Amino acid sequence: MARYTRIAGSIALITLKNPPVNALSAAVRQGITDSVGRALSDPEVEAVVLCGEDGKFCGGADIKEFARPMTGPGLVPMIDAIEAGEKPVVAAIEGVALGGGLELALACHYRIAHYKARLGLPEVTLGLIPAAGGTQRLPRLIGVPAALDLITTGRHVSAHEALKLGIVDRVTDRNTLELAVEFAKSVSGQPLAPRRLSTRQPSCPTDLDSFLEGAMLRVRQRARGAIAPVACVQAVRAAATLPFSQGMEQEKELMASLFTSAQARAMQYCFFSQRTVGRWSMPSGARWDNSKAQPIHKAAVIGLGTMGRGIAVSLVQAGIPVVAVEMETKQLEVAKHAVTSILEREAQKRGKEPKLGLIHFSIDLQDLREVDLVIEAVFEDMALKKQVFRELSSVCRPNAFLCTNTSSLDVNQLAAATRMPELVVGMHFFAPAHVMKLLEVVYGPRSSPVAVATAMQLGKRLGKVSVAVGNCHGFVGNRMLMPYMEQSVFLLEEGATPEQVDQALEEFGFPMGVFRVSDLSGLDVGWKVRKGLGLTGPGVAPGESARIRQGRRYCPLPDLLCKQGRLGQKTGKGWYLYDKPGGRVAKSDPWLHNFLEEYRSQHGLQAHPVSQQEVLERCLYSLINEGFRILEDGIAAGPEDIDTIYVFGYGWPPHRGGPMFHAGAVGLPTVLEKLEHYSQAHPDIPQLQPSSLLRRLVTAGSPPIHKWREVVKTVHSQL
Repeated sequence: MARYTRIAGSIALITLKNPPVNALSAAVRQGITDSVGRALSDPEVEAVVLCGEDGKFCGGADIKEFARPMTGPGLVPMIDAIEAGEKPVVAAIEGVALGGGLELALACHYRIAHYKARLGLPEVTLGLIPAAGGTQRLPRLIGVPAALDLITTGRHVSAHEALKLGIVDRVTDRNTLELAVEFAKSVSGQPLAPRRLSTRQPSCPTDLDSFLEGAMLRVRQRARGAIAPVACVQAVRAAATLPFSQGMEQEKELMASLFTSAQARAMQYCFFSQRTVGRWSMPSGARWDNSKAQPIHKAAVIGLGTMGRGIAVSLVQAGIPVVAVEMETKQLEVAKHAVTSILEREAQKRGKEPKLGLIHFSIDLQDLREVDLVIEAVFEDMALKKQVFRELSSVCRPNAFLCTNTSSLDVNQLAAATRMPELVVGMHFFAPAHVMKLLEVVYGPRSSPVAVATAMQLGKRLGKVSVAVGNCHGFVGNRMLMPYMEQSVFLLEEGATPEQVDQALEEFGFPMGVFRVSDLSGLDVGWKVRKGLGLTGPGVAPGESARIRQGRRYCPLPDLLCKQGRLGQKTGKGWYLYDKPGGRVAKSDPWLHNFLEEYRSQHGLQAHPVSQQEVLERCLYSLINEGFRILEDGIAAGPEDIDTIYVFGYGWPPHRGGPMFHAGAVGLPTVLEKLEHYSQAHPDIPQLQPSSLLRRLVTAGSPPIHKWREVVKTVHSQL
């Protein structure tokens, strides 16, 4: 709804009321329509101020209404009526003006924003375009290039950036509503025609056709198969080349084609999934999400390698004082310089001063006596981590939470090394930790609900999408990644090249294929993991061949490359060739192709043509199959948790919803059939054997994804 009041004598104040973000529900649209009509017809009203209740202007359309028939006034006619009115309307923007909320503000003749407000048109992240005039009015306000950037990326801008772009007229640190009322009085009686964006001509580059062609090419490359960003370019092209009314028709047609698309359904599924992830009972029966998180006033990070530095930066950027500890003075100085540089660079991007005073560097664990929470980020070695946790347990105060950033090690073993195992949880960040959005919060059988709740709340404070998961090797993300990566190297044994595999995965929508990712992160990372699992080197059992480990098929190709010093980008050679160590441009390597032929010959392997379909089915369905096993084991609460982890942490294309959503979209019987086919063809790869949960779901009639939890009847700990 919308509340109508008269203030300051001649100003009509219309306040949007729909907690928590004043979304434009049918009731709100009706309220705005009625209130605007009342204000325009009242001879004593000279101007109108539009604001939102509780410090939030408007978060956009009510996405929950997407699945229902349209009721109430349409958003477009409501917005058009505001712009066409003969009395000035001023938007007082606090909190957020996003999507339809910004489109509403663009219909107003003036816009005043609080300096903490965020604005944007994020519809593209839902597989849609701004379809209430956003693609037509914004280019007319700030020009085609700037509008194209905001609309195709969906990024939010600060109030100060919005002022520079010309989206808002004023930014204030005062009471926004008071300033808006004063401003409305000052512009009362002034001509409104120049303020109606629909009547303006957009500012365009000199060679518009060339600019738009280049923009479309860049967007297609970045979108990797997503159709909404392409539609955004088409809509902005209409704004640049057609009269407003025709541009609006084009916008409407593009929106209609997107609204019911499979990609829009997938991306809206992602939207809702990240808001529901992790809400489930722990093995003890207690619910962490019903537990009160403890406040974190001061934190610490132990180990300042690449990951530890990123975690420290994340904490500082969130305004949390940090003690950053490294054991050696030389390493500490290197880390101090690196962290300071990141903080300065990130602050410069935001136009703010770096919060250098919040971080204290130390080589003394005694400096951790007063911290509320410690995040350990030392080298991925169980013995070393146990030693660190024993020392932390003796140094930190008894109620301090002890967290580990391990990517795969047993959190329970680390907890057992402390005096208070219930205060130990995993906080698995993803590199670079100050950039990547995902955080896996890992609990063991003895982790308390309060500890999990505290870690989840801290993740939210850091701006992360946090997912609570159970404790097993690799947790959710890395556990599923192992069969995916195994299939990729098995395909090389059978005749594929790294380029073929990567091309198939990138055309599916991944930003990088598996071999390019491996070169980027370093082949030695996986090598260390395999050594720890006893799959290579002295851990090989007597009588096992090079291609059999622990009774199943094994591919030593990555190990052989590591032994030759081909560790990826860092050495200038890996699965690809680079111009120099540290180079970024991957080139096909003839040496590698010859090496693969020699390897196949040495092991008596007959190469066969590998199709794009086989690459996708074997890599993706093996990953999905492991996801079903994770659900069986109770490591993840539901498919939404798995999909959120893969979209935000592993580059799964959002327009395909996530691996489990993709399985449902392809059809569970199809996934089962393909896994059975490949399992029969490769009986030495047990990961290809379909999980029992997948079979149960197919037997149950392949229910929609939101019904899967009913089939997974028992949730239990892997341990």
